[in-house]
Amino acid sequence: MAEPRMRSPLGRAIGLGSAKEGVEHWWAQRVTAIALVPLTLWFVVAVIALAGADRSLFVEWVRHPLPAVLLVLLLIATFYHGALGLQVVIEDYIENETLRFGLMIVMKLASIVLAALGIFAILKMSFAA
Repeated sequence: MAEPRMRSPLGRAIGLGSAKEGVEHWWAQRVTAIALVPLTLWFVVAVIALAGADRSLFVEWVRHPLPAVLLVLLLIATFYHGALGLQVVIEDYIENETLRFGLMIVMKLASIVLAALGIFAILKMSFAA
């Protein structure tokens, strides 16, 4: 593959420049956004259909495989997409490198913990006796 012409000769010689991380990040954000459209529409329709239902009816609904799987996918896509977006905001607007690093860790851990808690709740309802 040809070497990009936008890099300086010194940059090409010592390997500095794009790590191609930006393109992967951009694609991940677009793919999760596209996945969230049908998942969110399905969720809104399901919430409207279950409006006024008691907890037992909701748990019975979650016990079916399709709603449980779609809820887990919705949680994964939502928290991953949110983390990608927050990463861009933190990288773009936090100039202090130490603060930026700390916020990135907190944001990623919070995303993982909150997604895991949501998935655990869905699985607990799905497999409850």
